[in-house]
Amino acid sequence: MPAPDCRLGIDVGGTNTDAVIMDAADRVVAKAKVPCTPDITGGIMAAIDTVLQAPGVEPHRITHVMLGTTHATNAVLERKKLRRVAVVRLGGPATHAIRPMFEWPKDLAAAVSVGAEIVDGGIEFDGRDLSPLDTEALARFLGRVGGSAQGVVITSVFAPVSARQELQAAEIVKRELGDVHISLSHEIGSLGLLERENATILNGALAGVALDVADATRHALAAHHLQPATFFAQNDGTLMGLDHVLRYPVLTIGSGPANSVRGAAFLTSTADSLVVDVGGTSTDVGVLVNGFPRESSQGVEIGGVRTNFRMPDLVTIALGGGTEVSRNHAGVQIGPHSVGYLLQREALVFGGKVPTLTDSAVAAGRTSLGDPRLASGHRALLVEALARADVMLSDAIDRMKTAKGDRALIAVGGGSILVPDRIPGVSEVIRPEHFDAANAVFHLGPGGRQAALDEACEEARERAVAAGADPRTVDIVEREEIPLAYLTNPAIRVRAKAAGTLGGLPEHQLEANLSQQARLAGSAEQAAESP
Repeated sequence: MPAPDCRLGIDVGGTNTDAVIMDAADRVVAKAKVPCTPDITGGIMAAIDTVLQAPGVEPHRITHVMLGTTHATNAVLERKKLRRVAVVRLGGPATHAIRPMFEWPKDLAAAVSVGAEIVDGGIEFDGRDLSPLDTEALARFLGRVGGSAQGVVITSVFAPVSARQELQAAEIVKRELGDVHISLSHEIGSLGLLERENATILNGALAGVALDVADATRHALAAHHLQPATFFAQNDGTLMGLDHVLRYPVLTIGSGPANSVRGAAFLTSTADSLVVDVGGTSTDVGVLVNGFPRESSQGVEIGGVRTNFRMPDLVTIALGGGTEVSRNHAGVQIGPHSVGYLLQREALVFGGKVPTLTDSAVAAGRTSLGDPRLASGHRALLVEALARADVMLSDAIDRMKTAKGDRALIAVGGGSILVPDRIPGVSEVIRPEHFDAANAVFHLGPGGRQAALDEACEEARERAVAAGADPRTVDIVEREEIPLAYLTNPAIRVRAKAAGTLGGLPEHQLEANLSQQARLAGSAEQAAESP
């Protein structure tokens, strides 16, 4: 892999495709924002075209490309471009009471499944077999549905404890169906059979979407004679290689908001704050913790389906620069429809006929776009709509706060012109340079694993001393390195715990305290990425 020089970040949203070029010193060299196109390739091509033509850009120096996209999410929400898969649960006879996909919306289940079967098998919580895998029943089921299945999804009871039956079943699938996409639940979700099964089914259904995005990216790069190392963003704000996105496409579902949170952290050099990302159609409110998006501790519902895989903790509302506003019998109506990537054609200030929240921002003087005179006939509606949008945004921010007191808020995204300067519960609104392209800013991270490990250990020692431990006795008693994702280039979260004896006590008391395991400890956490 080439040494990092310049890198190109691309984010394909529902309204705009953003592109940013950053040099080896982490400076933004150029950026571009272009409207999306009905096909994936067109928007990516246009964004790359625009950013490569910026002054000072040297295309031959681009060694890495990082891409984030909302196409996986949109495919589930719109029930489009999903592959049909065979669903196998290894859990009989214990789990027949609840069939696979029993709570799925009917239209989504019909778009995804060619059939589901529960066969005898599964694992006990202690790793023993719940029952032996019924290989003959599995082969019969595959024989019935194999001709229509574009993929196979396998979920075993307690697979995160032991994956051996899922791996055995995968070998049978290969024998019966040949080279077909296989999704295994122990690679996707955590404990919780139904939610993990749902996430794994979505993963199999999204394999075609991932392939389309990958092909579009390859085509766009080749058309510009670029041959960089290519990575895709995933839900926790880290990156994964092209081979992994084809295997685990479900891990890109939350990548758009995660990109924005990570970009906001880099652009402001802030590790902990609230982040609001306002696009053309929706607004995501997240929390930045130690430079990464806070991970949801609860199952996340996607397109009406409960899942339990790694997702950023977000509140999403239908509020964006392209959101349509109108008046009905109940008063001002905001959304749910948006003009999306047609904003520059449909909004009033651009000569269109649809009142939008962008028009509201212009009418209120929060930004200067287009021709304000074209929206003057709707001023009362637009001002009232913006006031209501402010309340919606304030409520969403309040839902994300976990403690009393005001916190700083970083506003990013092209639609963040809607965010007012003063919000209840917010100490200040930070609008970084390049805020409109934060979701395309990908930071590789300095120092790598050892630097993060050393920093975490030192901080843990300092916290133990601050808690009252004798500095002479403080040692690192626990170190933990947790992989953040499936990556060609690994990203890890490092946790360190330091402990020492109570400071300021006579020696005999220290010995007594040690014998009673009275220890004062401090812990710290850091994240490391390898370019």
